[in-house]
Amino acid sequence: MTRRRWIADEASGNQAALVGPHADHLARILRAQIGQEFDIATGPEVRRGRITRIQPDRVEFELGEIIPVPSSPQVTLALSIFKFDRMEWAIEKCTELGVARIVPVIASRTESHLVIAAAKRVERWQRIVRQAAEQSRRASIPEVSQPIKLKDALALPGNTRILLSESEKEFMLNEVLQPANPDVVLALGPEGGWTDSELDQFREAGWSSASLGATILRAETAAIAATVIVLCELQR
Repeated sequence: MTRRRWIADEASGNQAALVGPHADHLARILRAQIGQEFDIATGPEVRRGRITRIQPDRVEFELGEIIPVPSSPQVTLALSIFKFDRMEWAIEKCTELGVARIVPVIASRTESHLVIAAAKRVERWQRIVRQAAEQSRRASIPEVSQPIKLKDALALPGNTRILLSESEKEFMLNEVLQPANPDVVLALGPEGGWTDSELDQFREAGWSSASLGATILRAETAAIAATVIVLCELQR
């Protein structure tokens, strides 16, 4: 039976711990017992952990053998802010799929009330990615940054930087990927898409442009589809 994986809140040497609500879920909801074993992700590695102490707000582990974790491409989503319920669904699913970083971007067509509220949602988005990372047995939690303006998104570092655009007619996403450079940044527009001015700014900043096909996708669908294509192509 596959052991459940937890991402440690604290780790030092051969000891690790879950704390706060994280620990409460394991101790009270899942009724953890001394001696139970789980996979514990500590950041740089995943190790087998045996529970040594249980308190309502703290569960401690003794760490044992290192569990091999395959390497994966580093995919950053520069995700234009859109309706929060749909955006959170995209964040959760893209975390399960394996993105390394999520950068909320304020685009020209981002609704003003979402811009105002976005900074206060980051903590919630970080909780979502943590839960999704554990559920999908990831070794690390994707970073969710504070929202940034488009001019800052244009400067995001990456070996391959791709702008997803409905107006692109020549290149599909899989055609602009470079398997030798698995450090990819994907920029996805808000509901209504990128403006012509934004498209020009991306191209002037050296980004490649690519399409996801002839159909018009919702923002959350585009994010998930693009993530699947990139990870599948780069992991072949």
